[in-house]
Amino acid sequence: MSTIHRVAKNTGVLFISQILSFILGFLYLIFTARYLGPESYGILSFAIAFTLIFGILADLGLNQFLVRDLVRDKSLASKYFGNALVIKIIASVITFLLIILTVNLIHYPLNTTIVIYLIAIYVLINSFSQFFYSIFQSYEKMEFQAIGNILNSALILSMVLLAIYFKLDLIFFALIYFFSSIIILVYNIIICIWKFIIPKIEFDLNFWKYILLESVFFILASVFTQIYFNIDSVMISFFTGNQAVGFYTAAYRLIFILLSIPSVLMISMFPVMSKHFKSSINVLKLEYERIFKFLFILALFFFIFGFLFADKVIFLIYGANYNPSIIALQILIFVIPIIFITYLFGNLLAAINKQRFVVIVTCIGAILNITLNLFLIPKFSYFGASFATVITELVIFIIMFYYLSKFFHRISILENILKPLAGAIIVAVCISFIIYINWILALIFGLIIYIPLLYILKIIKKDDIKLISELIKNRRY
Repeated sequence: MSTIHRVAKNTGVLFISQILSFILGFLYLIFTARYLGPESYGILSFAIAFTLIFGILADLGLNQFLVRDLVRDKSLASKYFGNALVIKIIASVITFLLIILTVNLIHYPLNTTIVIYLIAIYVLINSFSQFFYSIFQSYEKMEFQAIGNILNSALILSMVLLAIYFKLDLIFFALIYFFSSIIILVYNIIICIWKFIIPKIEFDLNFWKYILLESVFFILASVFTQIYFNIDSVMISFFTGNQAVGFYTAAYRLIFILLSIPSVLMISMFPVMSKHFKSSINVLKLEYERIFKFLFILALFFFIFGFLFADKVIFLIYGANYNPSIIALQILIFVIPIIFITYLFGNLLAAINKQRFVVIVTCIGAILNITLNLFLIPKFSYFGASFATVITELVIFIIMFYYLSKFFHRISILENILKPLAGAIIVAVCISFIIYINWILALIFGLIIYIPLLYILKIIKKDDIKLISELIKNRRY
């Protein structure tokens, strides 16, 4: 199967699964937030953010490291998997003990403590599922991951609806995540044994040393990334309270749903980029430039409509109780054009063995985000956290873009940034004249003119159309 065929298939199945997971996840997000209300939803959101910061210690950066190495030599799959599995088990036990210690030192209320413990178990079990997904990705069989994603969202939605029907409390909503993670892990184990390898425990201490040394930069990058992605919710809870966490998370979760789009593309492209770095650097540079433009165009589309229709989005999804989330969403939506591209930057740097630089940048991001939150949250609550997130992502974008432009490949700023930005501004201005008359009409009008405008301004060219056509027809690259 050709590279383009493989990427098209993997991206296609993941994208379809992501759409279905998005719909299902969107529904359980709405039902959960509306049923629990800002206060209880804030506790649940805080528990997720809190445990995810610790959870990265259980991941140890092994997933991306396994994909990078196994896609180059699948004969080592059993050796890598068996040894990495033992390391992961040990790391997970240590992580859970650290969570227990931290919770007891801070003395959270009993209800919050129980939720944290249940979500912590979910996060740790889920990290093992992600570990199995790395095997599927290294064999470029993303359809099994796609099924797992859909199954997970369907399970959570079903149990959320049952919880609402029987009028169950916050503790049961935490249990929903726990039960779903166990079922998905069982599914992944069955698929791995059936289609790939039989998991076997291996104790090769010299190989453990190699794995940990090679994955250390993945670990550090993941730690710093999780800190600046989740520390804001923890700090809002500390300075302002759980209700503010609920308002902030309501907007933040919508941003995260959109971020699943570049995530899906990068899951499919990362094995390909890793191989092209070794075999064809010029092809990799071409892929980088085209993906950059595609992601930026797509991100601008979501930015325009997210900013202009924020009040409609919040009201339709969460109801009037979450009106304070509107401004937070309008601030946070600015990260979409930025972070869509930094997803690409981070994966490309990992593919070309520049994990050390990723660690440095994510460390800067984590320190900057914590510092900004310390100043902004006490004064502006979750609005301050929103500004801190945007500033942090912008700084990371600038640093990574400069590094890649200098040491890897300089792309055209005019063609890939300024021209798409000009097109987006034109669409935004056009919509602004109609939105006060009828917002649904404005939304439809914006959708109709966006794509033709990209072609008229030559942002999307014939070569890009040809590439898309080849992807659809599964021709050779």
